[in-house]
Amino acid sequence: MEPVELSGSELLLRPWRPADAPEVLRALRDSAIAQWNPGPVGVDPDLDTARTWVARRADWSDGDHASLAVADPGTGTLLGSISLHAISPGSGNASIGYWTLPAARGRGVASGALALLTRWAFDTLGLHRIELCHAAVNAASCRVAQKAGYPLEGTLRESYRYGDGRRYDEHIHGRLASDG
Repeated sequence: MEPVELSGSELLLRPWRPADAPEVLRALRDSAIAQWNPGPVGVDPDLDTARTWVARRADWSDGDHASLAVADPGTGTLLGSISLHAISPGSGNASIGYWTLPAARGRGVASGALALLTRWAFDTLGLHRIELCHAAVNAASCRVAQKAGYPLEGTLRESYRYGDGRRYDEHIHGRLASDG
């Protein structure tokens, strides 16, 4: 699978570039991103960590993920990240995750990116179902999911260990291609 560029009225989803590494480093050091999108435990991210992070997300050759930078279409400013992962063409299922930089929070960036990538995944990849999980205590992520058309389906008890090393209950949201 080759990386794509998707644009909406106020967002650009584009392939990751090596030049994104310094901004990604700032993101990896943001306390909210580190808590809800943890990297390796006990690792203080540095520029090499960020470069590796960008390179992995820029490489779509395995076909199991589609990761994009979320940017302002006018300025090119990085606003966040969104990724389809665990893409299974055979089952037609995938999972999706995202984060936004502090300056982009509360502006509809995450829900807009989520809606844009979801539509592409259904229309272009032919997926049937996309799941989204977040810590149940992360109310902002729950609002993003629901705003982008991902209804809450249930709670997974202590299903994931987050950045502080604790296991949290997670909400699971799902969206079907037939949901419109």
